[in-house]
Amino acid sequence: MAFVDYYSTLGLDKTASQDDIKKTYRKLARKYHPDLNPDDEAAKKKFQEINEANEVLTDPEKRKKYDQYGENWKHGDEYERAQQQRGYSSRGSGQQNPFEGFDYNGNYDTGEYSDFFEQLFGSRFGGGRKSSYKGEDYNAEVELTLQQAGTTHQQTFTVNGKNIRFTIPAGVQDGQKIRLKGQGAAGLNGGPKGDLYITFHVAQDPQLTRKGNDLYSKLEIDLFTALLGGDAIINTWNGKAKVKIKAGTQNGTKIRLKDKGFPVYKEEGRFGDFYAEIQVKIPTDLNDEQRKLFEQAAALNKE
Repeated sequence: MAFVDYYSTLGLDKTASQDDIKKTYRKLARKYHPDLNPDDEAAKKKFQEINEANEVLTDPEKRKKYDQYGENWKHGDEYERAQQQRGYSSRGSGQQNPFEGFDYNGNYDTGEYSDFFEQLFGSRFGGGRKSSYKGEDYNAEVELTLQQAGTTHQQTFTVNGKNIRFTIPAGVQDGQKIRLKGQGAAGLNGGPKGDLYITFHVAQDPQLTRKGNDLYSKLEIDLFTALLGGDAIINTWNGKAKVKIKAGTQNGTKIRLKDKGFPVYKEEGRFGDFYAEIQVKIPTDLNDEQRKLFEQAAALNKE
């Protein structure tokens, strides 16, 4: 497989910070997301490439190995482990074959080659017992709206060219990370597969603020409803709800709607609460009749 320059894939250089990588990834992920380009194969391929690049470069350990070993970065652990097991100390970065001449037992090699190290480093490394290793873990990020985060649903996305479909439970938090066991890279020499770690990013809603499982919003009512009482309609995360307004409600009053907040993660049937802050809208375009009525009310109030 041809070497892929992850930095070039994201349009960055090696000095890019973690913030630069994350910001660039999110911008490109939105641009090339399959939902926005349903029939564009080129966009789909680009989306897979930027996911793969982001997965490696946002993980400090993987990025370090990638910068050090290039196309062989996935086998960096095996390389370093073998060095430690052999008690071998590298004689400098200019050495091309760090294991040349020694077998697994530290004896001088008689000429047999390890398939793995021959392919990976071109080293002469004797054919002793091969250890098995767990495959690399993958990391991915999923963008959700508040409404998506509040609904249990299935979603498919691509990591390293592999389509993965899984169920997202209602109530996931922004920044929450979950593990999908065995969805990472294949193991070496019969070792177990790695895992897939998914980090969720829940977009801010323009009307609702989420704090844990509670939701906060503002509810604008007219002056007459504030004075006389009545019903008002408020938007929640999953629809509309009717709110009873008491007569004489003051501006800034907070009302609570029990169990109308966000679903509690993996606790079906449980919800947080919904809090609304009342904002009384003062009329600015009274007609003559309305003005007279207010003047009469004001006069009565002085008596």
